[in-house]
Amino acid sequence: MAHDELVARVTLTRVSAGARTTEAAPAEDVVIREAPVTVFVNDEELATLICLPEHLKELAVGFLCAEGILKEPGDLKDFFARPGEGLVWVQTSRAVRPRETFLKRYLTPCCGRARASFYFVGDARLSPVTAPLAVRAEAVLAFSRELEEKAVLFRATGGTHAAALCSPERYLLLYEDVGRHNAVDKIIGHAFLEQIPLSDKLLVFSGRVSAEILLKVARMGIPVLAARGAPTELAVEMARELGITLAGFVRGERMNVYAHPERIIF
Repeated sequence: MAHDELVARVTLTRVSAGARTTEAAPAEDVVIREAPVTVFVNDEELATLICLPEHLKELAVGFLCAEGILKEPGDLKDFFARPGEGLVWVQTSRAVRPRETFLKRYLTPCCGRARASFYFVGDARLSPVTAPLAVRAEAVLAFSRELEEKAVLFRATGGTHAAALCSPERYLLLYEDVGRHNAVDKIIGHAFLEQIPLSDKLLVFSGRVSAEILLKVARMGIPVLAARGAPTELAVEMARELGITLAGFVRGERMNVYAHPERIIF
C-alpha cells in the first residue's frame, strides 16, 4: 500500500503548559491506520490480528510459522486474501489441527533444568540455538540507529514498531506494524517465503522483548536479538537457556547484553 493509505489525518486540541493553545485553524495530526485481519487455515477461522493492513501474506505466514503450524516451505499450499474485507486464507499441504496448539501455554522445566519457563505447547523440546554467529558491537549499534532512520511510518506518526533482519555486515529487510509481534511475524514470513537462512542473521527490534518475542526468535533459529527496548526477566531467562544472544537498550553508543555475549565482538 502507498504511504498515504497507511496514515490518516485527524483533528485535535493542543494543550501546552496546562492551557489550550489558540490556533487560527483546527489543529491536525497524522496517525497510523490499524485494521482487523482474520486468518483462516484450511477454511477454519483461527485468529483475528489487529495490524497495519499491508504485507498481509508475510504477516499471516509468519504468524503461522511462529505458532508452529507452518514448518517447512512445502507446508504452504496456497494463500488468498481480500485486503479490503480484512480476510486471508492459508491452505496447507498436510493436515494440521491449529486449534489444538494455538495460544495454549504452560509452564515446564526448560532444557532439563528446574527453572520454569513459558512455552508454546510443543516447544518444551526446543533445542538451544548454537549457530556461531559473530557480529561487531559497532555494527549492532549502527543497525539500531538505522532502524530508527528507516522506520518511515514511525517517524511520520510515532505509532509503529519496527523489526529488521540483518547479516553481520548489512541490512536485509525491514517491516513496520502497530504491533510488536506483527512486525516480527512479517520478518519471519518474508524469510519463510523467500527461503532465507536465519542461522547467520540477527534481528534488530524497536520494542521491549517479552517471552513471546524471544520464543519467535528461538523457534526460527535466529542467534542474536538486539532491541532498543527492555527485556523482561522471563525473556532473559529463556534467552540464556535457549542460546540466544539478547541485547537490550541498544541506543546511541550503548547497549546491555543480557545473554550470551560471546557472539558480540567488542
